[in-house]
Amino acid sequence: MMWKTIVSAALLAQYANAQAMLRFGCTQLVVERTDPIVNPGAIYTPHMHQIIGGNSFNITMDPDTHDPGKMSTCTTCKFKEDKSNYWTAIIMYKSKDGKYMRVPTTGNGGPQGKLEHAGKGGMDLYYIPRTQGKVTAFQQGFRMIAGDAGQTDPSKVGRNKLCYRCWPDSNENRFVGGAPCSGGDSVEIPKSRDCKMMRQTLIFCDCWNGKDLDSANHQDHVAYSTNFMGANGGGSCPSSHPVAIPQIMYEIMWNATDFVTRDDWNDEEPYVLSMGIGGSASHGDYVFGWEGESLQKAMNQKCNLQGTCVDRAGGGNIITAQSIEEMTACTKPQQAPEQVDGFLDALPLDNMVQK
Repeated sequence: MMWKTIVSAALLAQYANAQAMLRFGCTQLVVERTDPIVNPGAIYTPHMHQIIGGNSFNITMDPDTHDPGKMSTCTTCKFKEDKSNYWTAIIMYKSKDGKYMRVPTTGNGGPQGKLEHAGKGGMDLYYIPRTQGKVTAFQQGFRMIAGDAGQTDPSKVGRNKLCYRCWPDSNENRFVGGAPCSGGDSVEIPKSRDCKMMRQTLIFCDCWNGKDLDSANHQDHVAYSTNFMGANGGGSCPSSHPVAIPQIMYEIMWNATDFVTRDDWNDEEPYVLSMGIGGSASHGDYVFGWEGESLQKAMNQKCNLQGTCVDRAGGGNIITAQSIEEMTACTKPQQAPEQVDGFLDALPLDNMVQK
């Protein structure tokens, strides 16, 4: 098993060297019940999200008037030019006596280097270009969703797009397995006490229809490439969505180490998402907010991993890496104030507010 793990890590490192990609961490901006894509203008939306990115995030974010790249004064993400907003549902520990607690997150490690979160929570992001051919960066006002917050049938979820991996070690640097959403990865949240960490992966569509910045269900304007093969940058785009866009992947390391040894462990269903249902309802939301042409230039030059990328032609920085202190200094108070830390007697859902 150890030999296989080392081989898998080596193969992933070789892949990373051949496939330049942005891979960087973002610390947590806020945890709250808002969702300006699905429930614009509303507070105390149906379930909690963990939100990262630019501090202009708000409950409306009208795509016609709100440009995060210009309106945010800071970002929790590694690159200061990335004022986009990203959010996901939260994995909750569910004790056998019916109480709930947020499972904390940490930055991933592995052969490509440690991603920092400074103990504040957050997630890791990938922008993966095609190995060949041009990708077109998103435009101001662009937004999309991966997954379905109401999906309860695991058989209707593509495991190569949304998945979980059991991490039988409390050290996120000890790489486990092969490429994301492969091997023994599951659509459902792992239930075993052996899983000291759980890596959640969400891979977004990589093709665009070239005209609509959004759609009624926030998914029809984008599509997965033909013969989609996971986190490889994407393949040929269908004629209905002919424009290749950067493949975005969310990666969240949920640290369950402190839960798997608890006396109140619930063997039947130890974890649920913040909607109160299982992993098949995994979903992620994205609002584009990179400054100016920074993302397009980064894709054109194939800027790699999480370091400052210097323009080889004109000089100056295309994208600039921030310190972890700058990332964590970017914060935002809850717009929907309620208790989200510690053990909760019930999940914050619908019209119920936890004080």
